[in-house]
Amino acid sequence: MTADETGRIVSLPEVKNMLKKIEKERKELIYEQRIALEHAQKFAKLSVKQTKDLIKDLMKLENIGEAHAYKIADILPTSEDDVKAIFAKERFTPSESEIKDILKIVGKYYIE
Repeated sequence: MTADETGRIVSLPEVKNMLKKIEKERKELIYEQRIALEHAQKFAKLSVKQTKDLIKDLMKLENIGEAHAYKIADILPTSEDDVKAIFAKERFTPSESEIKDILKIVGKYYIE
């Protein structure tokens, strides 16, 4: 999860697409952009459309805001511990049933 030049939160697949577009236009990326693109290519497992649909479904859950939905979509947690780690520094900790709901939604879009 990162923000674009307008401050809008963007997902890892969106970052990957942005950097690929810049690479086509300029022929070469600066060092930081190359590193970011390599990271995005390695870890972005879903398409932009799948990621947007996943985020939309996650935001339907009662206690999941936009920032958490994007983080979950970027990380694609596969276990309860993964979900708990996402919320480790937050004041809100999802309940067991909320964690199961998150994993169920992620599972609809991503299977290892």
